[in-house]
Amino acid sequence: MGQADRKAILALPVIVLIGAGLAWAGSQGGASAFGLPLFAMLVGLAFLIQWAAFVPAYLRRTEKFYDLTGSLTFVVVATLAVALGPVVDGRSLLLMVLVVVWAARLGTFLVRRVQRVGKDGRFDEIKPSSPRFLLAWTLQGLWVAFTAAAALAAMTTPTRENLDAFAAAGVAVWLVGFAIEAVADAEKRRFQADPANRGRFIQTGLWARSRHPNYFGEIVLWVGVAIIALPVLRGWQWVALASPLFVTLLVTRVSGVPLVEQRADERWGGRADYEAYKQRTPVLIPRLSGD
Repeated sequence: MGQADRKAILALPVIVLIGAGLAWAGSQGGASAFGLPLFAMLVGLAFLIQWAAFVPAYLRRTEKFYDLTGSLTFVVVATLAVALGPVVDGRSLLLMVLVVVWAARLGTFLVRRVQRVGKDGRFDEIKPSSPRFLLAWTLQGLWVAFTAAAALAAMTTPTRENLDAFAAAGVAVWLVGFAIEAVADAEKRRFQADPANRGRFIQTGLWARSRHPNYFGEIVLWVGVAIIALPVLRGWQWVALASPLFVTLLVTRVSGVPLVEQRADERWGGRADYEAYKQRTPVLIPRLSGD
């Protein structure tokens, strides 16, 4: 067993404990279902779905339904939060729709990308290792739980408020983030589909203003969800507002920007046009100037 496998084994219980802490905090003052805290049930379900999917994925040594599983998990937990929640009101329905729409679009995009490319390069080294591959699926469970935490806490709390200025502002922010992410993904898909661009990197459209506009859009839309949820959260439920912070840390420090930047540097590093692009283009927050 290699060092990477040992680290994965040590990391697994830590991730589960972090998820358990989130489940406890978000459940305080929240509703119950079947005699159990509903928020905690949904967090647990997010992990259980990943672990169930890991088994056939490992046996087949494939990551092709990894992203699909993650997206479907968002849909499942958001839908159950409303279906089993204390009251179905405008805020809960709004949050459910926003989560489901985002998950459906992103999941469809990621699945099509894997089908087109044939694999996800992130998994090349870890698929043969059961501890490391299981760690990836477990991390996805934590990703779902933390990312959706603000929405789930708002949908499972008995505290209710009519749709208000927070809801309007949150929807506006969500729409901006969703549009940026969707447009950035569409631009990159079209660029990569053009044979004339083989061996080149995208630096047009939103990608001329940010090296990772899709990740920026994702962060912004989850800020919008947190704004909508904010008026009905109480006490320890405020921990759920860490959702957009978690997304930010994940995409800027763990699995998003660092991995993409590393692969890009390996492919185009040292080229004058690529180094100039990096020099003039912000990593994440788009520059407003068109210069």
